[in-house]
Amino acid sequence: MNNYKYAGLVILTTLLMGLSFPVGKIAMEYAPPFFLMGIRFVIAGGILAAVVGNKGRPRKAYDWMRANLIGFFQSAGVMGCAYYSMNWVSSGESSILTSLSPLFVIMLSSMLHRIRYRISQWAGVAIGFVGILTAFGFRVDFEPGTWIGLGGAFSFAVATLMTKKWGGDFGTKALAGYQMLFGGILLLVLGLATEQPRFEVATASIIALLWLVFLSSIATFLLWYYLLSYGDAAKTSAFLFLMPLFGLLTSWLLLDERVHAAVYVGGALVCIGIYLVNREPAAGGKSMRNMLQWRETKKMIG
Repeated sequence: MNNYKYAGLVILTTLLMGLSFPVGKIAMEYAPPFFLMGIRFVIAGGILAAVVGNKGRPRKAYDWMRANLIGFFQSAGVMGCAYYSMNWVSSGESSILTSLSPLFVIMLSSMLHRIRYRISQWAGVAIGFVGILTAFGFRVDFEPGTWIGLGGAFSFAVATLMTKKWGGDFGTKALAGYQMLFGGILLLVLGLATEQPRFEVATASIIALLWLVFLSSIATFLLWYYLLSYGDAAKTSAFLFLMPLFGLLTSWLLLDERVHAAVYVGGALVCIGIYLVNREPAAGGKSMRNMLQWRETKKMIG
């Protein structure tokens, strides 16, 4: 794949990720968040699982348990928190909060796996959190949606580490399909238990749901895995910092959300922080052992 095609597909993929926030908020006018996300992932996961067929399908009970556990954190935890947080915060702010997941990966892998990181990586963590404080006006009393959004980012980090540890036991596309399917079932159950389930059939609601199923879920997963199969996982994952920028821009375009200057500054700081976490170290002066450790760590983050 040439560099122009690679860059174009990366931009398209992160644009689709960012667009899922304002499109999801539009869809939430016709259905409550948990029920809506349940419908989205059950349909998307079912389609993707059917497409891959037997390839990579879990065979043993503990494999199903692992796939389901990833689905609990990845689909149910991440998107459930992200969309539920929009009851308090804007879709652009929700995308910024979700984009903090690589920073949580750094902290979790440092504590749980004793991985040593460079000073610039820890600086990236600090700058990212300063960015969040800046975006929300340095308020001490964060809104419930802020904490819920951060919970989604934390859940994303947990799912990333689980996928890194267990993902090799499955076909990648199959794992994506089954984890979405299980996460969608959990969200449907949660919606039935805590919400008044409804889905108002209208042109806008159908278009939004189809977008979420085929573009924000299936297409995004397939594009992302295609890029990872051709490019280095670390370098590809570094482009995820584009997601909150696209989330803010498309929220302004589609929802006419007022984005204050502090949100732009905070979003920029978050992007800088994530870049520092993902940046390749200079080759000079690094031992082969450190370089291999760095690449392994970057795959975790990706």
